[in-house]
Amino acid sequence: MHRRLYSSLSRSRGFTLLELLVVMVIIGLLAGFVAPRYFAQVGKSQVKVAKAQLDALDKALDQFRLDMGRYPTSEEGLAVLQAAPSGSETTWGGPYLKKGVPADPWGRPYLYVSPGTHGDFDLSSLGKDGRPDGTGEDADITNWTN
Repeated sequence: MHRRLYSSLSRSRGFTLLELLVVMVIIGLLAGFVAPRYFAQVGKSQVKVAKAQLDALDKALDQFRLDMGRYPTSEEGLAVLQAAPSGSETTWGGPYLKKGVPADPWGRPYLYVSPGTHGDFDLSSLGKDGRPDGTGEDADITNWTN
């Protein structure tokens, strides 16, 4: 009697290879359906973050202009939003950003040109691919409308 009880318990302890394979296939199918939708949302949120950062930088540059009477030059770049340009410490009212100048969501610096071809200054990110133009997540994100 003791042997029968032991043998029936030992058979019911684990999963068979077939059961494990079925579970793995189900998990793979679920991942195949869910992952593309999840990563599409991540890409959209990165574009939204870039637009929000451009807006914050745009406002900080406007505040710089109110204090200094001009926008930073291309050579000065966005760094003057955190540290006064040499020789103008008395009129500089910064720092104009609570934290340092952010990189875009893909880890690259924002591009700043002053005077710009689209306005007083051009501020942009080259998108996910880091190259001019593109579509979708690879599209350029700018402070001007195309």
